[in-house]
Amino acid sequence: MGLLLDTTSFWDVIWWMIIGYFLFLVIWMFVGVFADIFRRDDLSGIAKAIWIIALFLVPWLSIILYFCFRPRQTASDRQMMAAAQRASGYSAAEEVAKAQALLSQGAITQAEFDTLKARALS
Repeated sequence: MGLLLDTTSFWDVIWWMIIGYFLFLVIWMFVGVFADIFRRDDLSGIAKAIWIIALFLVPWLSIILYFCFRPRQTASDRQMMAAAQRASGYSAAEEVAKAQALLSQGAITQAEFDTLKARALS
């Protein structure tokens, strides 16, 4: 044990920390993509199986491709966001009422009101 400490330099420790960081990063991305594949309900079972096989065979390439081809928001993502908004006290009706007040004051145009209303109701 003492021999290992005698031959290890400061830069060896820094190098192992960098390697450990990137190893942790790869494992984290792998687990995140793996969990996201099974969480999504817009993928068929065959598509999920293909992604998992690709993830194990060529992890770097499949992680990059998955991040490129995955849609930004799925239906379950929107449901989770809506549930979080309801839990935080967000009310679409209040947002529309605020936008209506701004419209009646002349602070925003009808097009801006329509945009705010659509955003609040989505």
